[in-house]
Amino acid sequence: MKKKSLSIVTFLFVNIFLSSHLYGIEEPLQWGENVSGVSTNFFTTKKEIALTFDACGGNTFSRGYDKELVDFLIKNKIPATLFLNAGWIETNIEIFKQLQKIPFFELENHGMKHRPLSINGKSIYKRKGTNSKKEVIEEVDENNKLFTSLHQTRPLFFRSGTAYYDEIAVDIVRKKLNMEIAGFSVNSDRGATLTKNEIVNILCNSSSGDIVIAHMNHPEGFTAEGFIEGLKILKEKGFSFVKLSDVKDSLIRIP
Repeated sequence: MKKKSLSIVTFLFVNIFLSSHLYGIEEPLQWGENVSGVSTNFFTTKKEIALTFDACGGNTFSRGYDKELVDFLIKNKIPATLFLNAGWIETNIEIFKQLQKIPFFELENHGMKHRPLSINGKSIYKRKGTNSKKEVIEEVDENNKLFTSLHQTRPLFFRSGTAYYDEIAVDIVRKKLNMEIAGFSVNSDRGATLTKNEIVNILCNSSSGDIVIAHMNHPEGFTAEGFIEGLKILKEKGFSFVKLSDVKDSLIRIP
């Protein structure tokens, strides 16, 4: 009887072990902005910084457009990578079409529903993450489909709502959807909540190879004012600016 019980336990253990390898039953060990596979900066021998701007669309409040900020970038021909959420695109469809025409901008994927990327529904900032591998793919690829339906090239980069991930979700996006996860090394406006002087101070302490994150969907904030002054100072220091695609082969990922 004892031997029989042991054999049943062994049988169950072997089946669970095989299933986890064959069908991907895994539990993530990491959760945050900086997990394995996320690109946070890039290698360069030049004085250059990558500017990225998020346009979130998780709710009505987050679907605004910081025209002052974007007009400044356009007037000064400053390259930038814009991460656009599906909700923001659908609310600002004519602006999206205008942004498509700017040769020194690139438009990238900020998710379908602006959800953190998780395989088990983890939450952050009161936003529940995707709850399975299937939902991870849907959050990313449904927005890819929206891009292509609007005659926009399929995005190369993805940044989740809240920029939170687990490492398995990151692996899925990188390997199954063949996209890079765009993290950052400088959080310049903290969700468009900082003052002008705080933004200027953070920008002016940036270093070569940094990926800067800011927001282009909160005109009520001080992001435009901070960037107008901060980027002028950086240019005086000899810095230039690049899109993420310009440095794709030099990106540094968290191991």
